[in-house]
Amino acid sequence: MANFSENIVNQRFQEVYERLKEDGQIKSKSDVASHLGTYNHVINSILKGKRNITLEQMNKLVETYKINANYLFGRSDEMFAGEQTSDLPSLSIAEKIYGGRNNITLVPQKAMAGYAVENNNPAYLDQFQKFSVPNIEGQLIAFEISGDSMLPNITNGDIVVCEPLERGDPLKDNGVYVIVTDTVVAKRVQQIKEQNELRSLRLISDNGAIYPPYTVELEEVAQILRVKCRLSTYGIA
Repeated sequence: MANFSENIVNQRFQEVYERLKEDGQIKSKSDVASHLGTYNHVINSILKGKRNITLEQMNKLVETYKINANYLFGRSDEMFAGEQTSDLPSLSIAEKIYGGRNNITLVPQKAMAGYAVENNNPAYLDQFQKFSVPNIEGQLIAFEISGDSMLPNITNGDIVVCEPLERGDPLKDNGVYVIVTDTVVAKRVQQIKEQNELRSLRLISDNGAIYPPYTVELEEVAQILRVKCRLSTYGIA
């Protein structure tokens, strides 16, 4: 079983829970669970390092108990928003993710067709919203996913954060990549080689019962991006 206790947000949640009990703001896990819209066993699993707290739960924690969002991410020692020396308002979790270093460019679903044509045009990319995610470094591109071809691992509305690759960079068979041809798709990739030279890519959907694999020639591929993580309503994966 995975151990989530090393996640800084989970560690800080445990500290917040203990502080709220000490201050008399809560009496038990059920108090927190009801305010975060979840169940006692979920709170218990987070406290024991058996699961991650979700973005939605973090937002409710910040709003209900006036917790400093920077504290949850380990960027401040002030647990409560009122303890901050700055007169700036406390950020919600969503605002925290979509601010900061702004090293990730978000390409929305409606702009996919344009990206397929203009992916090497910096001026085109500058028009899009930029954001950051804690501990995700580098100049990256994120895509808003539409459809169900990668269910259950990537769902409609998820955002995949990707690292652009240079032509000739090694690929990992069965890894998840965003492939840009005349369209932009997220697929698992298998390399097809002739005499040890990469010739084409076999693109595979996780929802293979509905979406069969297909092949694209390497010369048709304008860009390949390695998927580093997935953002969903349930958190970062």
